[in-house]
Amino acid sequence: MAEKVVIIGSGPAGWTAAIYAARANLEPLVFEGAITEDNRLKGTLPLGQLSLTTEVENYPGFPEGVMGPDLMEKFREQARRFGTRVITDDIASVDFSRHPFRLDRLDGPPLDALAVIIATGARANYLGLPSEDAFKNRGVSACAVCDGALPRFRNKPLVVVGGGDSAVEEGTYLTKFASRVYLVHRRDQLRASKIMQQRALSNPKIEAKWNRTVVEVLGNDKDGVTGVRLGSTTDAATEVLECSGMFCAIGHTPNTDFLAGQLELDEKGYIKWKHLNRTYTSIEGVFAAGDVADNYYRQAVSAAGTGCMAALDAERWLAAKGFAH
Repeated sequence: MAEKVVIIGSGPAGWTAAIYAARANLEPLVFEGAITEDNRLKGTLPLGQLSLTTEVENYPGFPEGVMGPDLMEKFREQARRFGTRVITDDIASVDFSRHPFRLDRLDGPPLDALAVIIATGARANYLGLPSEDAFKNRGVSACAVCDGALPRFRNKPLVVVGGGDSAVEEGTYLTKFASRVYLVHRRDQLRASKIMQQRALSNPKIEAKWNRTVVEVLGNDKDGVTGVRLGSTTDAATEVLECSGMFCAIGHTPNTDFLAGQLELDEKGYIKWKHLNRTYTSIEGVFAAGDVADNYYRQAVSAAGTGCMAALDAERWLAAKGFAH
C-alpha cells in the first residue's frame, strides 16, 4: 500500500512539513537520512545543517538563543508527537515517471508514495583542509548571517574566503561586528558584481588579500581559531593573518544527486519551483521545501516556512485527487 506523504530530509523544512502533514492526518513518513561515514563527511547526517552549528541566536521564540542540535531535536520531537513516523535511512533513488511514485532506500525495501516532499537541503562548500574541519563551530563557519554576531567574532579581525557575490556580501555584513575583515581570493580581482565590489573595496574595514589561498587554519583548544596561514598563487610566499574566525563563502551544493534527472533543476542544481508562491516542482505531486530549492535566503526560519507551505500544498493536491482519505 502506498504511503500518503513521504518527506525526504530532516532539517527545519522537513520537520515543519511533517508537523503540518501529521496534523492534517496524512500520516507522514520521514526519511531523516542514514548515519554513514559518507554522510558525515558531506555534512548530511540526520537533523540537517543546523545540527552542525553551536548557538543559534536568530530563530524566533528563543530570546536567549538555543543550541543548534537542541533546536533540531525539538523539531523532531514535535513532529513525532503528532504521529510522524521516522526512518533513519537515505532515499538512494526515485522514479517519478510512475504514480504512485517509487522510492528506493539505501538499506531496506523500496516503497511507493502518493506525494513526496523533498527537503534534503544544501551543504556549504568548504576548502577541505584537515585544520579547517578541526575548528568548525570554533571559529570556522560558512554563514555570516547565522554566526557573525557571536561574541567570539565581535571586535576581532575575521577572514572571508571567496570572490563572488556571496563572499562580498558576507564580508560587508561582518564589518558590523569585526574590527577588520580580510577578503582572501585566489585571483587578482573579484568575480562579484561591480557595484558590490566597489562597496566592499571602499569599506575601510575590508582589506583584500589578492592571489592568496588559505593553506592552514591556526588555533588551539582554548581559543578556537587564532589565525590562518596564507599561500600565494603566484609564488612561494606565505603569510600568517591573526583572526578569530574564518568564513567560507565559496558556494553551496544542493543535495539532489539522488534525483538523477527526475526533476527540473536550475543551473546550480537546485530544484526549481514551477509556480509563483507554491512549492510545486516539475512533477505533479512532488513538492520541494527549504534550501534544496532556495539558493538565496538559506535560513532556518525561511526553510521552516516553506516546509509548512509544502505540507499544505501536498494536502490540497491529495484532496483534489481524492487521495486524502
